[in-house]
This record gives sequence, structure tokens and C-alpha cells, in this order.
Amino acid sequence: MTQRISIVDYGMGNLRSVQKAVARVAPDADVRLTADPADIRAADRVVFPGQGAMPECMRAFNERGLGEAVADAAREKPFLGLCIGQQMLFEHSEEGDTPGLALLPGVVRAFPRKTGLKIPHMGWNEVWQSGPHALWRGIADGSRFYFVHSFYCEPGVPALAAASTRYPDDFTSAIARDNIFATQFHPEKSSVAGLKLLSNFANWDPS
Repeated sequence: MTQRISIVDYGMGNLRSVQKAVARVAPDADVRLTADPADIRAADRVVFPGQGAMPECMRAFNERGLGEAVADAAREKPFLGLCIGQQMLFEHSEEGDTPGLALLPGVVRAFPRKTGLKIPHMGWNEVWQSGPHALWRGIADGSRFYFVHSFYCEPGVPALAAASTRYPDDFTSAIARDNIFATQFHPEKSSVAGLKLLSNFANWDPS
């Protein structure tokens, strides 16, 4: 049976690049962009991307009535959050004082305004793994991934952190719990390491 990978489409971000990258590493899968809760529920695994400002992303997401289907997917099947899709999983964001989906404990913080610190954090940076995980398989610790963000996640439970990155202080750049994995960076824009992470996700069995 053909594996179905649904990429949640709520109108925010360059979703086509995510779809193309996932289709490249999973050529035999049915990889589809969808705003249909039924498609999300029927999928074998779900990718939850996002790009832009948290208030607008949450507004667009809620207007499409996707909350219950995405929450169920995050509880039941392999689930990958990307960039804002990671931030939306948490309880609250400082960006626009915005409530998140509260699927994970923690908040989203703004980078501090420091002399010489460029915001947004944009470009390639090292990702240091917190420990072994199936999605890190074949990816060297300290590999560089591509970032574009002004806010970062601060998990309420330290064990959620799957990786950290320094800018200029350490922040959590990936999280993992059970069937959920999420990254602040963009694997679809991160060359070989990013494609390897997406390939690992396409083959991940968290059970």
C-alpha cells in the first residue's frame, strides 16, 4: 500500500519547497499539500510547516478549522513540525502575545536585543544534537542547517530538547517527544543534511 504523507496547508509559507523535498526523499509515497482535515486524518504521517508571523499563522490555521485534525495527528502518527510549525505546538508566543496549540509545554521567546546581534537569525548554523534519535541517523553532530527566525522555543520540560544552536547563546533548535519531532530550522532548504532528516522522517517508526 502506498504511504500517504500529508503536508498541512494553511496558506502560510513556501509549502511547495517542502512538498518537493519530501517527494524527493520518498519517491514512492503519495505526498500531498492539503487543507482538508479528512486528508490529515487519513495520512500515515504528517508534516506541519509554517513561515511568517505567529499571529497570522495561527489566525489562518484556525480559520481553516484544522486544529482538531492536527492535534489528533500529533498524538497518533509520525509528526514533523518545521519553523513556525514547531512554534505553534507550544502554549504561547511572545510574538503578538499569541496563544499556541498547547500540544507541548513551553513558550516561544524573542531573541534578546543585543548590540551587534542581527535579527532575524538568518543563514546556516550548527545544530548540536542532545542525544540519539532516529531522525538524526546518518547526520553528523554539529551539521549546519538553514535558519530564518526572530523567535525560538523554550520548552517547559528540558527533556523535550533534541538539539541546540548558539546565537549568541544556546537555544533549543529541535524538539522530540514520542511520535513528534520538530525543528526551528528548514530541512527543505538545508542541502544534504536536511534531505537526510526528511528521509529519516519518511521511514520513521516511533512505535
